[in-house]
Amino acid sequence: MYDVARPAAGSPQEQTGQMPALFAGDRPPGAQHRRPAPPSGPDYPGIQASPEFTALRRRFRAFVFPMSLAFFAWYMTYVLLAAYAHDFMSHKVFGEVNVGILLGVGQFASTALVTWLYLRYARRQVDPRVAELRARAGLPEGNRR
Repeated sequence: MYDVARPAAGSPQEQTGQMPALFAGDRPPGAQHRRPAPPSGPDYPGIQASPEFTALRRRFRAFVFPMSLAFFAWYMTYVLLAAYAHDFMSHKVFGEVNVGILLGVGQFASTALVTWLYLRYARRQVDPRVAELRARAGLPEGNRR
């Protein structure tokens, strides 16, 4: 049986790491391989490590995580009530409209509310700091990656 823990002995070229180029036709024989030019753009690892970026991430998470948890709790409450509290959910509020229908419509309304709150929060709290970081990094305002 073949032992996968021990690689089979290969050619001497494999052992030295001097494998021939597979596509040598790209450059003339004997030509040196040129290294790519160093990146001329922003220092993304440096930006990510900056305290301003860390504060921006913290500010973003301070809104997103609590809002996501609250919405998930609200959604699960609705689902659990619909599954196990039939008498409560079928209680008529007015006409043929019952509590279940009102809570279901409330799910749509709360989705729109959360979206509006996030857009408002991002416009006031996050976007100005993003623009500040982009300006400091030398990126034009409209350039998005």
